[in-house]
Amino acid sequence: MKKIEHIGIAVKDLETSNQLFEKLLGKPPYKEEEVASEGVKTSFFENGPNKIELLESTKPDGPIGKFIEKKGEGIHHIAFEVDNIHEEMERLKAEGFIILNDKPKKGADNKLVAFVHPKTANGVLVELCQEIR
Repeated sequence: MKKIEHIGIAVKDLETSNQLFEKLLGKPPYKEEEVASEGVKTSFFENGPNKIELLESTKPDGPIGKFIEKKGEGIHHIAFEVDNIHEEMERLKAEGFIILNDKPKKGADNKLVAFVHPKTANGVLVELCQEIR
């Protein structure tokens, strides 16, 4: 794993949260998009070399909707950038981690993504991200 790629924050209302983070960070999001396969609308903020992803559910039974219903708004996942997502998934499986995806899928911000189950990572949902080249 190369670096922390971003921290994902589950929010109830993306527009309201965008305004809050724009005030907090002093600049607007650099990108907004919908990932229909995951049932989310996202926005990304840069803060130096770091990124924050805000995630609003587009359907109540989607992953973010369920998360907010159970835990409320807050940190949802931490994402790590990797060079080769397939190799990293196999490495982590060999180390005993449960990978939630059989194969990587297209995520937001031009990334291939896969997730590590929180029960094998001290309660933290870990996202692996590889830039789509």
